[in-house]
This record gives sequence, structure tokens and C-alpha cells, in this order.
Amino acid sequence: MTPSSNEQNNELKRSMNSRHLFMISLGGVIGTGLFLGSGYTLSQAGPIGTILSFLVGGFIMYLTMLCLGELTVAMPVAGSFQTYMTRFVSPSLGFGVGWLYWLGWAVTVALELLSSGLLMQRWFPDSPVWMWCAIFGVLLFLLNALSARAFGESEFWFSSIKVSAIILFIILGGAAMFGLIDMKNGQPAPMFSNFTSTSLLPHGITGLLMTMITVNFSFQGTELIGIAAGESKEPEKTIPKSIRATVWRTLVFFILAIAIVAGMIPHQQAGVIESPFVVVFDSIGIPYAADIMNFVVLTALLSVANSGLYAATRMLYSLSNEKMASRKLAIVNRKGIPMNALMITFAISLLSLLSGFFAEDTVFMVLLSIAGLGAQVGWISISASQLAFRRHYLKNGGKLEDLKFRTPWYPVLPLVSLILNLTVLVSLAFDPEQRIALYCGVPFMIIAILIYQYRFKNRLEPQPKNDLGSYRKADNL
Repeated sequence: MTPSSNEQNNELKRSMNSRHLFMISLGGVIGTGLFLGSGYTLSQAGPIGTILSFLVGGFIMYLTMLCLGELTVAMPVAGSFQTYMTRFVSPSLGFGVGWLYWLGWAVTVALELLSSGLLMQRWFPDSPVWMWCAIFGVLLFLLNALSARAFGESEFWFSSIKVSAIILFIILGGAAMFGLIDMKNGQPAPMFSNFTSTSLLPHGITGLLMTMITVNFSFQGTELIGIAAGESKEPEKTIPKSIRATVWRTLVFFILAIAIVAGMIPHQQAGVIESPFVVVFDSIGIPYAADIMNFVVLTALLSVANSGLYAATRMLYSLSNEKMASRKLAIVNRKGIPMNALMITFAISLLSLLSGFFAEDTVFMVLLSIAGLGAQVGWISISASQLAFRRHYLKNGGKLEDLKFRTPWYPVLPLVSLILNLTVLVSLAFDPEQRIALYCGVPFMIIAILIYQYRFKNRLEPQPKNDLGSYRKADNL
């Protein structure tokens, strides 16, 4: 494809392979939820309950990704579940989901930049936080502006650092836990003592349920495979491979790491610990453990911000393609980058960043609540879209054998996925600290649906009811 035709057709370039897709998804899911939030989970659910909650969260992720696999292989588009929701469930709901997800990631970029700046205070205590926010923000903007492959390559290396740190933690922590490495100050190896010295659920079923909400959010980010599918080479091969690798490796990394954290730290001490990973490193006597972990968490924050800027830009591009935003946002440059969408997303991220400095107790907290809700609504829309897509596909003459990736146990599996994801959403109402997400997110969705009905509804071209070509010829999307 020539540059001129690329600009004329507003098409993204398929330049990312399976290793990029895998690391993009892994980069979105391995972040502060694991490195910092696991201590809270351990303190509330206890060691066995923590492992159980992560297994349940991983199961929900697995079901959701199986649903996403069928959709993205059949229709590998940049808008992913927003496009599927629009075409197969409801255009107004697709409009609301798309804008909520876009805003969520745009705000998340601001949060990660702000947190990165604060982490740099450890090494440069006299430097202003805004300076680091600006440096990291410009770096991420340039990585996203160069090309999709440049973004994928940078995310590959960001994620590689995090994965290497987790593998090192599992090896060293596991060796110390079973006495293969001496503990600091001659302390005995804990073995399974922290598991056997406490009750199954020290805070009861309520503690477990509350941590399951947090754990489920920590798995979110795997859906970025769908967002990146529109720029992947041979999507029918790379997407299933990336989904399988992401699900199983994420589960292995998370469960093993959490099991070692639970085995090395008594759950009574975990609630007030900044990072349980630092505590484990310190207990083994690894020098500069806090600095090492500070660097790993910094990498995790920048990785999530990098993926978030990419995901939000592609969602805005998709909304424009679906005539749910200005057509100018779908224009791509010679490198296949929707620069207008990228600049608008980056600008909103910077505005959100300002609210973190000047209104952290009001506006910024509201935006963060919407950000957390956006990913959960995205997972719900994936499950609902798969049910609607399969029904539409078969009704209009499609054959199951023509689908190169099929969600198994249809319709039971996607229904279970939908019910579990809805349960997580409803459970937010029972957590006082996270209830604000519903207070902000529900009105946002209602307003978005009303805006669609009164302003954008008549812009959409009706989809042919028996057209199977749109998801048989993915390269033409």
C-alpha cells in the first residue's frame, strides 16, 4: 500500500506480530495492582483466600479472552469491542462503551505519569514532579507517533523488564521460602507456616468478595489484544496465539508470585506494607531492594501509560470511523498513525494530569473512578458482543467451520462470562471505597446514550442484515 492510498483510505498498517501483541497485553495487565496492591489483598483475604481470589479473577479473564478471540479473528479492527457492540448489540451502547473506555485510558495515562513523577522523587528529591511528568509524557507521545511497530517494540521491552523481575522474584523468593537461600539475620525459612497458622478466610467471605473486585481489576488490560488486532500481521494466526500465551503466562506469573508473597509475609503485616515484593527482597538480604523495586514499578507505570495512550487513540479512531466522532479523528498519516486522535488523547491526558495537582480530592478522583469502570464495562461488552455476533453470524448463513477461532461451549461459556463480569460490576456498590465508580460511571453512560440518540443516531449507515463479507474479509475493514 502506498502512503498516499493509506492516507486516502484512513487505514492503519498491519505491522505488529504475535510477540508484540503478547507483550502489549501483558504490559497492560502487569502493573501496580500486582506490585503494590497485592499486599492489601493478602491482608484482607489471608494467604489461601488471596490465591483463591486470584484464581477466580484469572478464570473470569480466561472466559472473557475466549470470547474476544472469536470476535477479533473474525473482525480484527482497531475499535475491537466498541465496534462489535455497535454492530451486533446496540449502536447507542457501543457509543457509550467507546467513549467511557477512551476517557478511562486517557485519564489512566495521566495517573501513571503522575505516579512516575512521584517515584522519581526517591532518586531526585529536589526535582519538581511536573518535570518528570513532562519528560515521560513526551517520550510516550513520540513512541506512539513514530509507528505502530515502534510502539509495539517499546512495549515489548517495557514488559520484558517486568516479566524478568517477576521471574527473578519467583526463583529467589521460592528458594528462600523453602530454605535453599538463607534468610536475613538467620531467620528460619517460613516453608508453609504462614498458610497453616491462620484460618482459611480471616475476615470471612466478605473480605474475599471485596478482594475479588480488586483482583479482577488487576487482570484488566488483557483486552488490549483486541485493540491492537487492527494493526497485527496475519490476525487469524497471531491473535489466538497471543491470547493463549497471555492467559496462561499471566496466570502462572500471578499465582506463583502471589503464593510466594503469601508464604513469605504474615498476612497481619501485609496491609501496611508499601510493596510486599520489596519486603521479600529485604528478607532475603538483597542489597538495594527498594531501589530495584522502585525501578520495576516505574517501568510498570510507564508501560501501562504507553499501552493506555495507544488504546485510547485507537478507540477514538474507531469512534470516528463509526461516525460517532469527528471524521478528522480518523485521518492517518503516512506511517499509519491517527495523529489527530493521538494529539487529542494526549491533550486530555495532560488536562487530567493538571487536576491531579490542583483538584486531587475532587475532579481527579471522579475521573479515576470512571477510568476503573471503563475496563470492566469493556469486559462486559466483549461477552455480550460474542453472544450477539454468533447469533447474527449463524442467522445470516454463516458456517461454524468457517470461523478460524471459536469460543467453546457456546452459549454457556459466554453467558457465564457475562454473568461473572456483571457480578463484579454490581459488587462495586458494596465497597464504600469503590462505590464512587458507579455514581460517576452510570450517569456518564446515560448522558452518552442520550447524546448518541439526539446527535449521532442519524449519521450511521444501516448495516446490511445478511452481509457476511464484513467479517470474512478482515483485511478490508
